[in-house]
Amino acid sequence: MPASIISSLRTLPSKRRFLAALFAATLPFSIPMAAAAEKFPDRPIRIIVPVGAGGGTDVFARALADMASTALGQTVLVENRPGASGTLGVQQVVTANPDGYTLGFIWNTPLTAAPHSVSARYTPDDYVAMFDVGYSAYTLCAQPNFPANGLKEMIALIRSKPDTYSWGNEGAGGTLHLGMERVIQTLGLKMTVVPFQGGHKSLNALLGGHIDFYGGSVVVGMGAIKANKMKCLLLTTAEDSPDVPGASGLASIGLADHAVTIWWGMIAPKGIPADRMQRLQTVFQEAVQSERMRGILAAQGATPRMRTGDALRTAIRDEYNALGSVADRLGLKKP
Repeated sequence: MPASIISSLRTLPSKRRFLAALFAATLPFSIPMAAAAEKFPDRPIRIIVPVGAGGGTDVFARALADMASTALGQTVLVENRPGASGTLGVQQVVTANPDGYTLGFIWNTPLTAAPHSVSARYTPDDYVAMFDVGYSAYTLCAQPNFPANGLKEMIALIRSKPDTYSWGNEGAGGTLHLGMERVIQTLGLKMTVVPFQGGHKSLNALLGGHIDFYGGSVVVGMGAIKANKMKCLLLTTAEDSPDVPGASGLASIGLADHAVTIWWGMIAPKGIPADRMQRLQTVFQEAVQSERMRGILAAQGATPRMRTGDALRTAIRDEYNALGSVADRLGLKKP
């Protein structure tokens, strides 16, 4: 204890002298302990990815985890927790301790589509939408020898042969399924839908000749597209894309308002302390805006985009409501 403090204590009555000495003795330790308690993060952070390894969602999550690990000075781990169209993993995020050490990186199906058909125990009000990183069109692609060479030709051919053609998707009740069915119904087409457990299985079914159309994201199909192993004719964005030559967006047939995309973003449990949330937002948003991340998105056929705050919350709510209406019309909606 410093001599100046000892000297001051000698002038106090004995009882007060004891209490003051006790306080002074603990003072050097209390400040470091408080500082340690405020340090965040002081252990690894985990990002739950509600789909298996290898797809675009997993690729993007691992890139962000790697960049954030450097900035935070702590390991950021990715845990793949697939199941029930991604809703099982989201449920783990929603119910996690809101201390900032558990986050979720997702694509939009578990947030806006699947909850209507798998009885998920959460709504858009039960988590914090932090940011998104980018989006990509869904597409319908046929075998290279398919007789139609454009979207309008494809529509005319399918319309002339109702219930002849099949299309695969990445799961019943997902964003692709509901969004594409909305387009198919509006055009008056009759096709057989074949659900698969993931976009890669739908793609393999087309390449193997088991279905007539691959329905899935451009990200999953990019390898086959570049190798000319399939002919893509429809995009679910309003606009065309230079990454998918020969395919047309929905604006070309007057259905720009039916556009739907796959997008990816980060969510967190509600209740994370504001200072920790600010730290996480700052680090991850800097990673999203980096040239490295933009390059990774582009290589997967995704368009970079970052929405935060009210803009992202409103987008989620609007998509959740729109796809819920489609699920209801298809008889998929559960209480």
